[in-house]
Amino acid sequence: MTKPFVLKEHIFTFLFWLVFTFVLWCNFQTSTEKYLAMLQSIIIGIGSFTFTHFLTNKLLPKALGAKKMKRFLIQTIMVIFLLSLIFSFIFTYLEEFPKNHLPERFVDHLPILWQGFYMSLPASFLINGSACGIKFYKEHGRIERDHILLQQAHLENQLKLLQDQINPHLVFNIMNHIHILMKTDTQLADFLLMKFSDILRYQLYHCNQPLVPLDKEIEYLQNLVEVEKLRWGNELDVKATWNINNKKAEIAPLLLVPFIENAFKYVCRLPGHKGYVKISCTEENEKLFFYVENSYTDMTLYKKKDGAGGIGLQNVKKRLKLQYPDSYNLKIESDDQVYTVTLTLELSKENEQQYDS
Repeated sequence: MTKPFVLKEHIFTFLFWLVFTFVLWCNFQTSTEKYLAMLQSIIIGIGSFTFTHFLTNKLLPKALGAKKMKRFLIQTIMVIFLLSLIFSFIFTYLEEFPKNHLPERFVDHLPILWQGFYMSLPASFLINGSACGIKFYKEHGRIERDHILLQQAHLENQLKLLQDQINPHLVFNIMNHIHILMKTDTQLADFLLMKFSDILRYQLYHCNQPLVPLDKEIEYLQNLVEVEKLRWGNELDVKATWNINNKKAEIAPLLLVPFIENAFKYVCRLPGHKGYVKISCTEENEKLFFYVENSYTDMTLYKKKDGAGGIGLQNVKKRLKLQYPDSYNLKIESDDQVYTVTLTLELSKENEQQYDS
């Protein structure tokens, strides 16, 4: 949702409740003093806004997300009754009291309070029911749009998997390296070929689902890192640590790949200075902590296509927003010597529900 749209919505909401309060004041001043009419109008306006805002912006989105509309219906009825009761107290003690001397015992006030309650109930129902209906329509439309965008992103990701993720330049370099090793070290060439085959097999046959087992995804990343280590040999110092506690956890496939590919693609290797890549991936309590660091200078040209601001990472950011809304924290930083990516991701069931179609 864009900022101008949000601003317009807030202005519309403010004007609506301002007009609502003004209409109440015009109605009340015909039967009571102006200052009491103003006080009644302000209290009812603020009270109605508070309860309606809580109902439509807190309870309703939460109920839609958790798919617990029956509980929301009960909560709505309770809010309507409570608001009607507040209206009744306002009517009784701000309007009736100045006109008539109320009974001394509170129990004798009950008939007047009940009368005010029944009179306020339709208005309270109309205010909250209308607000909930409008909010439900907007939320339902937003969920439908997000679902369509998510399906689109998944289809686009499958296409990019076949077109872009299997980097032709990377494939050429690895195959060329295997060809050279076949003449010098057949055992190492065979090992590299097996690892590379596992990478291609996973990309082609195991990434057609919205979610994949986290341990399988990590195994794929380990193979990718192993291939890169063998390919670069002594030119790079590569350290990778993997710690997965819950092997039943799931993650969107190939979500972390661009970070690792970029680290190896743009790592700085200056004459006389060994480049390095550090990778850390930890899963704990359904949270994934992912960190990539590599040597870096401006000469590594991260600004190229598929660099830090290119298609590769932009695609990841888009997927994170759609597949893990409000459940991730991505930080990309660089200085003169180091480029780092830090990602914290919640692998909770609430996020997994968004992928079910």
